[in-house]
Amino acid sequence: MITRLKGCPVNRALPAVRLRVPTDEDAVTWHRVFAHPDVMEFHGGRPAELSVYEELTARQRRHDAELGFCLWSILDENGQVIGFTGAQPWEREWGPTGEIEIGWRLAREHWGKGYVTAAALQTLDRVRAAGLTDVVALVKAGNSRSIAVTRRLGMRLAETLTTPVSEVEAHVYRLDL
Repeated sequence: MITRLKGCPVNRALPAVRLRVPTDEDAVTWHRVFAHPDVMEFHGGRPAELSVYEELTARQRRHDAELGFCLWSILDENGQVIGFTGAQPWEREWGPTGEIEIGWRLAREHWGKGYVTAAALQTLDRVRAAGLTDVVALVKAGNSRSIAVTRRLGMRLAETLTTPVSEVEAHVYRLDL
């Protein structure tokens, strides 16, 4: 399947993916597939406890019901959950406070195959349909894979900041929808 977004610099066929609101069972899957150290390199370095994903999936169900968007589970061609992508309000007191952030996380064995780009393009369609006019993505400066996704989505670097907890450089990318 070829997925393209008008004006988006994606020049290859992308895999078919489906997004769905995360279920209780997805918390267990996210916990398992995100336990790989490479996946967590830019997310604290260590796997989170199952309870973190249980709370996260519950919060995403609320976001979907209240806002019309959330961090959705990514399902591959076989219907297997391989990660998440979506949008949610940035609620921290630092960074792009009050903005809607898009993001993604993918099981290590699925990296480099276009799944995140395909899913993020669907996210952009869905948030646009929900009435959003722009989104941001906050990416740690060393995360070249996620920076490449922002470029494929047509996002532009809007700001560089230092995160308060880990004190690392991060980039805020912006996209007008």
